[in-house]
Amino acid sequence: MFGPQRDPYRRQFIDAWQKAQSGAPLTALEQRIAEVAGLHPEYHALLADADKALGRDWLPEHGETNPFLHMALHLALLEQVGADLPPGIRALYAQALRARGGERHDAEHRIIDCLAEALWRQQRDGREDDPRVYLDCVRRQLGLGLGDRR
Repeated sequence: MFGPQRDPYRRQFIDAWQKAQSGAPLTALEQRIAEVAGLHPEYHALLADADKALGRDWLPEHGETNPFLHMALHLALLEQVGADLPPGIRALYAQALRARGGERHDAEHRIIDCLAEALWRQQRDGREDDPRVYLDCVRRQLGLGLGDRR
């Protein structure tokens, strides 16, 4: 996300979005990226302007959200749900969708807050985060009791 790997990573998002807008064929990953980007109209102008997207930094200390990190969290969650890793995340995602009347974007936002927190803890502590802590956070976000481990 940072350093010399940042631009190629961002380029994947930009290229996938621009290909989707032009109707060009997409790989499976590009399709997922385009779906996630489609949920974020506030990022469309940025994704259409590669120079602006590649040259900008978003600093949390200035209250800014990095759009590429945000979209990557959506993608990471979808990967977790697809593989059901950690075990139970797929069922919790389904519960979030039901609770939100099938509104995917809002349901995902409830969960990615916990995912971002888990990644932050992992980076801070320099070790793998306990998946139970992450899943418990998701349960709290969804208004489920910690004893409700469906």
